Amino acid sequence: MNISLKGPVALAAMLLGFSAVAATSAPAFADPTTTITIAGSTALLPLVKDAAAAYQAANPNVKISVSGGGSGTGINQVAAKAIDIGDSDILAESHPELHDNRVAVVGFAVIAHPGVTVKNLTKKQLQDIFSGKAANWKDVGGSDQKIVVVNRPRNSGTRAVFTKTVMGSVPINESGIIQDATGTVVSVVKQTPGAISYAAFSGTRNSGLPELSIDGVAPTDDNIITGKYPVWSYEHMFTNGPPTGEISRFIAFVQGHADLVRKDGFILIRDMKVKETDR
Repeated sequence: MNISLKGPVALAAMLLGFSAVAATSAPAFADPTTTITIAGSTALLPLVKDAAAAYQAANPNVKISVSGGGSGTGINQVAAKAIDIGDSDILAESHPELHDNRVAVVGFAVIAHPGVTVKNLTKKQLQDIFSGKAANWKDVGGSDQKIVVVNRPRNSGTRAVFTKTVMGSVPINESGIIQDATGTVVSVVKQTPGAISYAAFSGTRNSGLPELSIDGVAPTDDNIITGKYPVWSYEHMFTNGPPTGEISRFIAFVQGHADLVRKDGFILIRDMKVKETDR
């Protein structure tokens, strides 16, 4: 016996059949994309950028946004929960709620324009230069040429380390040129006769600029590792509480890739024979 479905009954049967086919043929949903936002230290920027590129290549569902802005900016933004990770050359002393993830050690060199003949400065001479007391290179053993100081802004971790390890209680003269990123500091010093500044090894090592010794000690990895050269700090990736999930995995990726750390001008924490408190 043939049964013919008509009207509403036939339409309902047709829709049910279509739904069954659609359900069996629909593709599975792809893994959701995870986005990690990072900002802060421009000294740490080369390592974080390279690590982010390598991590994203191995994990296509992860998108990592990396920017600079300075250590103070990184700390403040992660404390405000505006970003996931705040990069910094200094401790977040005003934000004890943040979790400190140390990833490397960074050295800082005093750099000068290639035309500057001075190759070594004492700590006292550096204090005189950056406080404005010494205004001519002849005052510190060089030729008769104006000293052009290129400084960092107050929120810079690089400046904080330089102040702590070199300037001490001597105030920095604020009237010089101010540049807010490692890369621009290097460029300005290279283009400005008589210029002097300070920057992370991650920005100076391939710059072609002379790195000056301090009290006769050259700014090298070995001298930092053994405690002979004092201008260095740990690099921190601060998070709101202990990192979890993809953020935790990315930080571990940075910490675990010795090849990237060394390639970008940083020192492995495990190689250090001294601590910051030993200075």
